[in-house]
Amino acid sequence: MIVKIIPSPLTGKIKAISSKSQAHRAFICAALSQKPSFIECSEVSSDIESTIGCLTALGAKINKKNGFYKVFPIEPSEKKAYLDSGESGSTLRFILPVVSALGRTAVFSGHGRLPNRPITPLIEQLNAHGAQISTNFPIECGGRLRGGHFRIAGNISSQFISGLLLASPLLKEKTIIELTTPLESKPYIDMTMSVMSLYDVGVEINDNCYVLSENNGYCAPESIRIEGDWSNAAFWLACGALEGGGIKCGNLSQNSLQGDKAVTSILSRFGARVFSENNAISVFPGELKGIDIDASDIPDLVPVLSAVACGASGQTRIYNASRLRLKESDRLQAVTDALSSLGADITQTSDGLVIGGTGRLKGGRANAMGDHRIAMSIAVAAVICDAPVIIENAEAVNKSYPDFYTDYIKLGAIIEQKGLI
Repeated sequence: MIVKIIPSPLTGKIKAISSKSQAHRAFICAALSQKPSFIECSEVSSDIESTIGCLTALGAKINKKNGFYKVFPIEPSEKKAYLDSGESGSTLRFILPVVSALGRTAVFSGHGRLPNRPITPLIEQLNAHGAQISTNFPIECGGRLRGGHFRIAGNISSQFISGLLLASPLLKEKTIIELTTPLESKPYIDMTMSVMSLYDVGVEINDNCYVLSENNGYCAPESIRIEGDWSNAAFWLACGALEGGGIKCGNLSQNSLQGDKAVTSILSRFGARVFSENNAISVFPGELKGIDIDASDIPDLVPVLSAVACGASGQTRIYNASRLRLKESDRLQAVTDALSSLGADITQTSDGLVIGGTGRLKGGRANAMGDHRIAMSIAVAAVICDAPVIIENAEAVNKSYPDFYTDYIKLGAIIEQKGLI
């Protein structure tokens, strides 16, 4: 799909969609619980549909009505399960350990770049504790996972640790997950533990170890509500910082554990005017200046912050972002290619980007490379372009935000795409 954007300033109010990260974790915990429960989740993306599909294939029943999902837990079964992870790294890395802990036989498939994204370190740890899992796609899963002492790097994917944590309440033995390297994306681990606590599972932290001593399983509350997604709200807040009369984004908890909540402080450092009130954030343009950004805990913000950097004056340096090469695309390369094609002065380093901001871009044609965050970041960059912007592979937004272009129009964007308007 190709989308053509006629540059225009954006202004208005928008509501943040439900958090994809929290929803993944909640659906898994609910499906592993001892009784049915409800999840209020007003929007789902293709990634969440992949998680729901895998849980259903394992025997859970998940029914939707008016933005609520009733989740009936997975029933014991010896039937082989065929699980399609789609393009979702979270789905695969979270559910693979769970399947092993359940002692189920299963086959995992994946699409896009998912078969090329890191999974071997997690599989090696699972196999060392009783699982029998192949390392190539389609992934064959057998055996039964045991508890014990797991050792895994903390700087490849936090999803490895979250997957082990989610599986641990199903194990008979005490579980220790030791990090062998410094942890990156810690907020995502914090979110995993927070969601698990809603389902009556506690995790102890001892130095560089996560410990589950009492494995009594999951116990679901009657219902939970999925909070607003800071990662996707960041695109609207960035638009507000660049040009126009400001954007107010609601449904954003100030107490959220989502790491991408840091977008507000980063936009403030750029020079945008940021205001907080009653679970809403308003951002207005200011005199934007280039800054240095440590991306170790906020890798998903790098594409959109790169677009903001183009709208600032002076140099912005983004570092500790090497893991972005292992996402839905090589995001450092994809951001560089996309913004360069619009006229940006941007170069790659070994672990990040250097952007020479001039305040404006010329416009042109940019390829989203099948990556949802690249597609949405190009749309943000279009706000400061002098000529129309054409996004190739624009449908990539469906992975996390299917209604992105519809909401973009609500804020005043002018776009041309057959069947959209």
